[in-house]
Amino acid sequence: MDRMNRMKELGFNLKPILLLILLLAFGACSGKKEKPAAKPPVMVTVADAVEKSIPVQIRAIGNVEAYNTVSVKAQINGQVARVHFAEGDDVARGALLFTIDPRPFEASLRQAEASLARDRAQARFAREQTERYGALLKDGIVTQDQYDQLRANADALDAAIAADRATVDNARILLGYCYIRSPIDGRTGNLAVKAGNLVKANDLPVLVTINQIAPIYATFTIPEKDLVKIKKYLGAGKLKVDAVIPDDPKGPESGTITFLDNAVDTATGTIRLKGTFANTGRRLWPGQFVNVVLTLTTRPNAVVVPTRAIQTGQQGEFVFVVRSDLTVESRAVATGEMLNGETVIARGIAPGEKVVTDGQMQLVPGARVTPKAEQPPGQVPRQ
Repeated sequence: MDRMNRMKELGFNLKPILLLILLLAFGACSGKKEKPAAKPPVMVTVADAVEKSIPVQIRAIGNVEAYNTVSVKAQINGQVARVHFAEGDDVARGALLFTIDPRPFEASLRQAEASLARDRAQARFAREQTERYGALLKDGIVTQDQYDQLRANADALDAAIAADRATVDNARILLGYCYIRSPIDGRTGNLAVKAGNLVKANDLPVLVTINQIAPIYATFTIPEKDLVKIKKYLGAGKLKVDAVIPDDPKGPESGTITFLDNAVDTATGTIRLKGTFANTGRRLWPGQFVNVVLTLTTRPNAVVVPTRAIQTGQQGEFVFVVRSDLTVESRAVATGEMLNGETVIARGIAPGEKVVTDGQMQLVPGARVTPKAEQPPGQVPRQ
């Protein structure tokens, strides 16, 4: 009261002030609360769930192997007289690769042939002499012992002729080894010897290695859980396999499965397969790594959506489906194979329904959206 009396003495009028305070309090109590502004629709990208045939595939990393590999060695001792190819050349089967100096072996062959001619002449004389002594034996002019001696001599010369023939054949074989030819069609590798080098039979290093690269293999492994499917479809016919070369715009090389190993590797739980490729364009190279795509079969009438539409929550996988009133619902789905950015929906989505592929982080069930069609791959959006 003393303070109020003091304010009056100073000339303050309290009634207008109190009235203003009461009016403000009454207005605050009696005024209606304003409704919060509605959230604007969320801009999202959508795509249609479509029905189409989808290949059932298994993917793995493969390693390219030569169809045939031959390490060429000398089979005789001698000096390399000539090399008939350049390293890295393609060679045909039977093409001459090396010539080892043939002169010592030609001389050995001539010597063996001369020995054969000599023994033939002696054997001819021995047979004629045996025939003459056979007639004299009947007349009692010579003894049986003399006749037997001549006959044994003729038989020994016949055996010598057989040995001489073997010697001639061996000399011809050794002379043939002077001319080393390619046993396969293939591509030569590093050349280990040059003309003038001395080589030894079956010695190291090998003269050259030839790889057959057309056709060619791609080897890869798959988990043993897929073995039942592989055996099922392999028994029904040939399985197609594609080798995708990284960073190669020409697309994959196509081939067929030609080998299934006879045992599972117990250390890794995998089994090895080989695909054979024609490789006419020489795009696959021994030692190269490729992405292998094995096609088992084709699933008709499969419902697929872009893989980006699949979300994972606490209850499992789900997608946001756009309803006719432009609101979204969260729908649980069961997914299958993935291929080229698309995922098979085994259960939960019908063909023709629209699913959200971009903008899911801003959505909750029931949210309103403004859908925008997804651009096909490679198409430039309109400005």
